[in-house]
Amino acid sequence: MQLVLISGLSGSGKSVALNVLEDSGYYCVDNLPVALVMPLLESLAGSGNERVALSMDARSGASVRQLPQTVAALKQMGVDVRLLFLEAKDETLIKRFSETRRRHPLSKGGLTVAESIARERELLGDIGEFGHHVDTSELSPNTLRSWIKNLVEIDRSRLTLMFESFGFKQGIPLDADFVFDVRCLPNPYYEPRLRELTGLDAAVAAFLEKEEATQNMYRDIHAFIATWLPAFSSENRSYLTVAIGCTGGQHRSVYFAERLGAAFGAGNQVMIRHRQIR
Repeated sequence: MQLVLISGLSGSGKSVALNVLEDSGYYCVDNLPVALVMPLLESLAGSGNERVALSMDARSGASVRQLPQTVAALKQMGVDVRLLFLEAKDETLIKRFSETRRRHPLSKGGLTVAESIARERELLGDIGEFGHHVDTSELSPNTLRSWIKNLVEIDRSRLTLMFESFGFKQGIPLDADFVFDVRCLPNPYYEPRLRELTGLDAAVAAFLEKEEATQNMYRDIHAFIATWLPAFSSENRSYLTVAIGCTGGQHRSVYFAERLGAAFGAGNQVMIRHRQIR
């Protein structure tokens, strides 16, 4: 059985993720109490539902903290379990609740939305420690749908190395394990012929590659990842996210994510994400 557990903060896109999995043929249940996970899976055994997706979050109260122990028990039973933890910046979540005019699930007792979000982060802290983080702050629903599809299709038996470009203007991604800053390199944005292009374009790559600083930066980042990747693989981690940022997330960071992804893709399972370009 393949089991995908979706958790995270209210307003971060858990419903979108669960709908994607349901459309992909998963048997889905929303807001399932952790105590009912084992009984549900036992009832589904032999039913033909070999792919199951469950959403569990702070709506279940403090009992959601039992999820790490449940996941450990499922893995010992041989169930292929993966946990996706969706989150977003506080200001993004507050804006989403304001736009939809929905009440935060933890807003009882007169708590403001901001206070409810803080309480929810506290409740879910232990879960966030071992789930794969997906920061949805800058993601459209369509982009999130695409990312979720990619995440559940990868080989779980191998570590997935993710290279993620972003713009510092929008803030550092919450799901980054390592962050490299390439803003010290010449910016193609100030070249009129390159301004509307991105790091995916050959002209931008040529502009950056003629600079010795670009080559030195690339060698240093590559060497760091190559040195420490075996250590993270030996920890049986499922994902390692390397975020590379420039000012706007259009040129330099995209170029580096693509180049590093290509270099490490030969012997590793690699995914590439670009937060600011679509």
